[in-house]
Parts: sequence; structure tokens; C-alpha cells
Amino acid sequence: MKILVVEDEPKLAEVLRTYLEAAGYEVRCVDNGLQVMDLVREWEPSLVLLDLMLPGRDGLDVCRDIRGHAAIPVIMVTARTEEIDRLLGLELGADDYICKPYSPREVVARVRAVLRRVEGDSGNGRARDAKQGLRIEPDAWRACLDGVSLDLTPVEFRLLALLASQPGRIFSRDQVLDGLYDDHRIVTDRTVDSHVKNLRRKLAAVRPGDELIRSVYGVGYRLELAGQSPP
Repeated sequence: MKILVVEDEPKLAEVLRTYLEAAGYEVRCVDNGLQVMDLVREWEPSLVLLDLMLPGRDGLDVCRDIRGHAAIPVIMVTARTEEIDRLLGLELGADDYICKPYSPREVVARVRAVLRRVEGDSGNGRARDAKQGLRIEPDAWRACLDGVSLDLTPVEFRLLALLASQPGRIFSRDQVLDGLYDDHRIVTDRTVDSHVKNLRRKLAAVRPGDELIRSVYGVGYRLELAGQSPP
């Protein structure tokens, strides 16, 4: 598969090239927003890793152009956390985002996850059967992922149910706390992080390699269920 890296910092672009090529991808790099669409049309990449702040043309405008041309997955890269809501908006259509600074290994993992998800949604992979997806039964205090029953604590169940009530929405820490404890006890941020970590581990046991719960730095958490409507 072919990855187009759009990054105006030469050293960072070269690091990304090295890691992505080591993972088996063919990589090209451009450092200017004005050059992207010509290469997209000519080279037809499998995925575009697109920096938000670019010389020549803003990454948001470039993303819209890519979306207007073809259904190519786009992962946005930004150092501006205030742009996150715009990156996640349906009107933009980015498939994922990564905040700077980041680990190159994380970038490779995100690229793999998005490409795997797109393959499944397009029907190139194995079709989803009726058991796949997340199912939550509040009355029975039961949750299943891809037909596998999840062994959750009451707090983990409430956390999952809250995030799944609006997949893709970012819930702040305060909103998470309000949904976890009926008695409004005082807990620390570390306690919330611990519950999220444990829930992630149990979800990953069913879907290895998929990060269903994403942390949005300085904002909160969101649940990603590609191709699935809220339960």
C-alpha cells in the first residue's frame, strides 16, 4: 500500500518515511499544500498523512479537496488541540487525527488501523456478520463486542455505556465522572484513567490492534465504532 506523507518539517518527514517503509509501505513525501492534489491524482495513494499547518495551502482545505476527488483515507496531524473538533467534523471527513508531538510507532499503528477499517467497510475484507459490533443491554448489565461477552465491573459498564451512547463524541472528564458514580464521590483523574485503561484492555482482548477508546489530550475521551450506529 502507498502512503503519501504531507509534512513541511524535513527531519520529521524522513523519520515517518523510515518507519512506514520498515512496516512495508511505499512512501512519498511532499512539503507543500499546493503539491498534494497533483500527486494524489498521479500516484493514487492508499492513505494520506496530512499535516494541518502547511506552506502554500492549509491542510483543512487540502483534506476537502481530497475528499472531493476520491474516498482516500486521511489522517490529519496537528499541534493545535483547539482544531480537534473541526478535524473530527463530518463536513471535513478526516478518518483520524494525531496530535504533535507523537511517536512514529503510534503513527504506523494508526495507519494500519485506518487501512484495516477502510478495507472492512469497503467489503474487501470479510463481511461483518450479525454478531459483530458493540451491543449493550442496560437492563441486564451486559455488554458484548463482536458476539463476545465482556466481563466488566459496574464502573466499567457505566463508562462503556456512556461513551457508546454517542460514538465519536468527546466526553470531558467531568462528564465521565458524572456518569460513573451515582453518589458523586470525589475521585482523582488517575482513577478515571485507571478505569479507561482497564476497559481498553478488555476491549483489546476481543479486537486486538483496534483502539476503540481514544484519549483527546486536554479534552476527554471518545469511542470509535467504525461503520456502526449508536446502540
